[in-house]
Amino acid sequence: MNKIIVLIGAPGAGKGTQARLLQERRGIPQISTGDMFREMKTLDTPLAREVQEIMASGKLISDDITFKIVQDRTSRDDCKNGYILDGYPRTAVQAEQLEALAAEQTKVIQAIEVDVPREELMRRLTGRRSCPSCGEIYNVYSKPPKVEGRCDLHPDAELVHRADDNEESVSTRLATYDEQTAPLIEYYEKSGRLNKIDGRGELEEIYAALDKLI
Repeated sequence: MNKIIVLIGAPGAGKGTQARLLQERRGIPQISTGDMFREMKTLDTPLAREVQEIMASGKLISDDITFKIVQDRTSRDDCKNGYILDGYPRTAVQAEQLEALAAEQTKVIQAIEVDVPREELMRRLTGRRSCPSCGEIYNVYSKPPKVEGRCDLHPDAELVHRADDNEESVSTRLATYDEQTAPLIEYYEKSGRLNKIDGRGELEEIYAALDKLI
């Protein structure tokens, strides 16, 4: 394959789920910034120690440090035939840095946006409920539990509604996403490397569309 797949999608678009499916079914590593930062907390390398100090001070991790983390993680053997980036790049500056990395790794970049209308994202995010015992995710609109408010797998467990999954918080998160990501989408559109897939419909339909593009 030898591609760097940049997955773009708003909170609730389902890009993380699709990235996991691609990893499971096609063996393409899913490289998530969240996972990388968590790993940095446990490693004892010069870069990890630098990241730990920044986190401890409460400062934001710069684009340059984030780039070093991505560069470090994607230089491992599992990424030599290509990988999926989930959550990176987030800005046009990071996208420019990724160009240099792609050239260094002799890979091509393919950007794919999982596109879901705002109303649908709102339903998905405000309707989310999770089981505190097993982490199973439900949605009161699209995937309700068999018994209202209870997990199918753990009937004694009362489903939890995250405090920030309310309309006001979700609207703010989506607005922030739009503001931050618009330049990134424009960046890949201009270079003719942006593909869009419809993020509505059945999980397998969305996966098939994504798989075909790749």
